[in-house]
Amino acid sequence: QVRIVDSGGGLVQPGGSLRLSCATSGSTFTSYHIKWYSQALGKERELVALITKDGSITTYADSVRERFPISRDDVKFEAYLQMNHLKPEDTAVYYCNARRDSTRFGNYWGQGTQVVVSS
Repeated sequence: QVRIVDSGGGLVQPGGSLRLSCATSGSTFTSYHIKWYSQALGKERELVALITKDGSITTYADSVRERFPISRDDVKFEAYLQMNHLKPEDTAVYYCNARRDSTRFGNYWGQGTQVVVSS
């Protein structure tokens, strides 16, 4: 079992920055792809960013590309979403997800961290 704690959300003004962290229990961290999802109030959960288990590939939603780089630290067993130039429409609960090559082999979620972008 993989335990995930996602954190780093908060209240920030438009144009500001936050860094979300995804801390895992480690052990087999390098076997897991990491994704960040967002879920705004009344909306469905949607993919924000992905980094593959070896860090070789990153993908982003069009709305955050070049603003929200995703990264991972395989020594600390952590992944990050650096959120820059935040906009009010970024307001949502953000969730970290860790999964193996197939969800049948492992699929874990953090509890979510709230991001509010408002002046």
